[in-house]
Amino acid sequence: MTTTYERIADEIRARIRSGELAAGAPVPSTRRIVAEHGVAMATASRVLDALRRDGLVEVRRGVGTVVAAGAVATGTPCAPTAADVVRAAMAVADAEGLGGLSMRRIATDLGIPTMSLYSYVRGREELLARMLDTVLATIPLPDPLPGGWRARAEACARTMWDAFQRHPWAAHIMSMTRPQVLPHGLVHTEALLAAFSGTPGRPLDLETRMHLTVSVFQLVRGLGAGIEPAELARRDDGLTDEEWMDRTLPGLQAVADPRRYPNLAAATSTDIDLTLDSLFEFGLARLLDGYAVFLGDAPSAP
Repeated sequence: MTTTYERIADEIRARIRSGELAAGAPVPSTRRIVAEHGVAMATASRVLDALRRDGLVEVRRGVGTVVAAGAVATGTPCAPTAADVVRAAMAVADAEGLGGLSMRRIATDLGIPTMSLYSYVRGREELLARMLDTVLATIPLPDPLPGGWRARAEACARTMWDAFQRHPWAAHIMSMTRPQVLPHGLVHTEALLAAFSGTPGRPLDLETRMHLTVSVFQLVRGLGAGIEPAELARRDDGLTDEEWMDRTLPGLQAVADPRRYPNLAAATSTDIDLTLDSLFEFGLARLLDGYAVFLGDAPSAP
């Protein structure tokens, strides 16, 4: 939640970065901040301290606090668009994960007051939904889609898996119990519903088709949710997944008593290729194998 002093500091930052306050121009004094915003002197002092830490202002003897040289943007400032807000949010999430994303951070990157973001989106939930929809828009399904229910299901699943790999935070946004309104997500849903339409001799009811469709999404989303934590862990400790496992394996082997856990003990002494990608490939194949039995392996109309 943005505090009062942060909100006031954001407003002054935006005025500086837009060029409204030129280099060397005085910024509102503590007394003026107190008078205009009805805050305590301590709060006003925190505002100027924050701007000084950002390198946006400096104190000049005999003048007071002024805009620092080089703090003002050059050129004619342009108000951001809604698409700019979404792109800025995606850039933060790509670089730092969803944990680094906040309305204040986005506003700072765009050089606008935090509260002005709410003229573009109603809040964080709407922003996250737009981010996810943008991901799906930029990584579209093949056109045309392959014929046959299995090939079409694989195309949908692989396209979404690709999207989650490129933007590891996206899987965490996607809700399976309270699905967001995602215009570009509707394309995926429609494609799978059509794929599972059955045959003229054995049509499937809509409830069954929805269960088949959402189960594919859940598989991809569930595995996709592991991509971001794995990536952030690699950034934090500098270890690859293989290096981390090499360090962890001796401890696991020490507690995996072969008399009590014979299968696990055997697994810890065997070189097994187990990654999120291999889990995705294996899980998708086995899920669709089960679908083939359920559907009688009858492909739907292309």
